[in-house]
Amino acid sequence: MRNRVFISVLVSFLCSPVFALDLDAYQLVDLSHTYDKNTLYWPTSPSAFEKTELSFGDVESGYFYSAYTVCTPEHGGTHLDAPLHFAEDGASTEQIPLENLIAPAIVIDVSVQAAADRNYRLSVADVRRFEAQHGEISQGTIVLLRTGWSEYWPDANGYLGDDKPGDASNLEFPGFGAEAVRLLAEDRRVAVLGVDSASIDYGPSQDFIAHRIAAAAGVVNLENLTNLDQLPATGATILALPMKIGGGSGGPARVVALVPK
Repeated sequence: MRNRVFISVLVSFLCSPVFALDLDAYQLVDLSHTYDKNTLYWPTSPSAFEKTELSFGDVESGYFYSAYTVCTPEHGGTHLDAPLHFAEDGASTEQIPLENLIAPAIVIDVSVQAAADRNYRLSVADVRRFEAQHGEISQGTIVLLRTGWSEYWPDANGYLGDDKPGDASNLEFPGFGAEAVRLLAEDRRVAVLGVDSASIDYGPSQDFIAHRIAAAAGVVNLENLTNLDQLPATGATILALPMKIGGGSGGPARVVALVPK
């Protein structure tokens, strides 16, 4: 019932003349990397992005026609992690409520700390400093961590810290610390954790504790975001819509921010 009411209200809002006027007051920021031959995947991924041409050119009837097949693992490029990714009884991709994916966002900037320490992890102190300046983070918020790491994309060595295929034991990049995730997921009850690096867990992690805590709390992840430097600390609205894969543990996503001008 809650989902139906939300969708009904959202559709009414989007179709109203007020929204059409309001849209002119927003800057639309694409937070997604393009999927192509340069898309980065976890080093142990058995495959990467594949695009195969089926048709390109004029057909016998005299008109132009193009079509392709595409193939990609769920977790690569700008993508979503469903709770099922690290929680056996967690929601799969198609089960995630839309209100969790279309919501107000805040941006916590740790780019200075990450520049000094490739393996920096967001701390509780970082979150509390943000809240001291902007107020307590509200339930249902999308929390985005800006590390500045998207500047390395698509250089695998710079972005991941190591470009050895099949080996994820020497990665170096920033992410969320476990206690910060506990605060955000369990106490603040946020909807989504997002980051402009390869994972919400920092590179050297072998236990993926940030993923596990978030998944247990039903929190969705967004990874490999970009352009977070174009967002304000508060005030943006995020639309993060993944491919709707039945029973999926995640999927490629187009993530867009509406930023008031």
